[in-house]
Amino acid sequence: MAWISIAKFLLFVSGLVYLIASQFNKQTNPAFDNLWAPWVVLAIVLAFSISLLWTEVDLEIALVALVKHAKLLTILLLVVMIRSAREARIGLTAFAAGQTFLLLSSWLLAAGVPIAWATATGRGSEYVVFSSYLDQSIIFATTAAVFWHLSSDRLWPRWLGGLLAGAALINVFALLIGRTGYLIALVMVSLSVMWAVPKQFRLNTLIAAPMLVLAGLYFGSTQVHDNVSRLLRETQSYAIQAKDESSSGWDKNSSGWRLNAWHRSVQAIQESPWLGHGVGSWPVTVKRLEGDTALITFGDIRNPHQEYLLWGVELGVGGMLLLLSLIFCMVRDARQFKSSIARASLSVLAAMAIACLFNSALYDGLMGDFFCVALGLLLALGLRTSSSAALAVVHAPDLDGRKGSP
Repeated sequence: MAWISIAKFLLFVSGLVYLIASQFNKQTNPAFDNLWAPWVVLAIVLAFSISLLWTEVDLEIALVALVKHAKLLTILLLVVMIRSAREARIGLTAFAAGQTFLLLSSWLLAAGVPIAWATATGRGSEYVVFSSYLDQSIIFATTAAVFWHLSSDRLWPRWLGGLLAGAALINVFALLIGRTGYLIALVMVSLSVMWAVPKQFRLNTLIAAPMLVLAGLYFGSTQVHDNVSRLLRETQSYAIQAKDESSSGWDKNSSGWRLNAWHRSVQAIQESPWLGHGVGSWPVTVKRLEGDTALITFGDIRNPHQEYLLWGVELGVGGMLLLLSLIFCMVRDARQFKSSIARASLSVLAAMAIACLFNSALYDGLMGDFFCVALGLLLALGLRTSSSAALAVVHAPDLDGRKGSP
């Protein structure tokens, strides 16, 4: 982890030096001309940086939180520094190869084959390679959509994309216990089915498909049935007692803990709705609101497992609007691309938006990196493919042998 962190730091410094130098050399880049997302990323990083002026925590803690939020610059650097559709395809092929390695490793564990690089420990880690079941289930569910949709973009054979997508989804539903992963996988399947039918049937399909898949999984899979039942039980327990049933151990994976953390986060936003409490301030703010049991309930946890509320506590209502603006702008950008890239991008965005409802997905070091890299590569591919197509039209010869005009 230390070597990876050092490498990421050097990569960011090099990328920022390149961006600054290109601006001094007055080099134009289509990323800033054709996409909205890069501008919103810059605005977000600037807003969190300015909040250092009024944050309620020590500067060292605030700077650590700022760095976690600033990983969104990954999207900007990838979109700006990838110069052609070929480079974007190379990046996505490397990304897919890494995800395939992770997927095959998990299936080897399921087959009882020991692998030396498996480091996951703790609850539900039997088939998890690195991180945790939560991260792996969300990553596999999202990657399945990328495998499937980019099969038609000649990045890999269609049969291989379908095989890997199916293996990833089965892994999520049959081996892992992440409930957020179940939901994202359900949405990925529903979107794929919706896009596969004629336009006049898409709305009905989008409504019917998840209901049918969920019903089949609920009654056909003991694991899915048990996890959904546990979700309902924990939620009902919190609603009745207004307290997490496992608060004595402050199990951060329980639904009751999340509901309590969200409740305290809403209270914190109400205290300072316009400016927020500053970057990195969530732990101290909610612990103050929680009272005497704060250390037992929250321990050293530094986020509410909900990205929208985390930004609301730190930046106020404006922070939540910034996150929604980022999602909206990336949706707008993705809709400009060819259908296969657009669908892959929109699927990853949908997965990220859902993951942010139940986890601090972008703030998290693992899921955050995954989503930023995936979105950066997809936006770069869409941008450079569109730019190449436009350039081909501009320079295509007409019937008289002359180059076409812009």
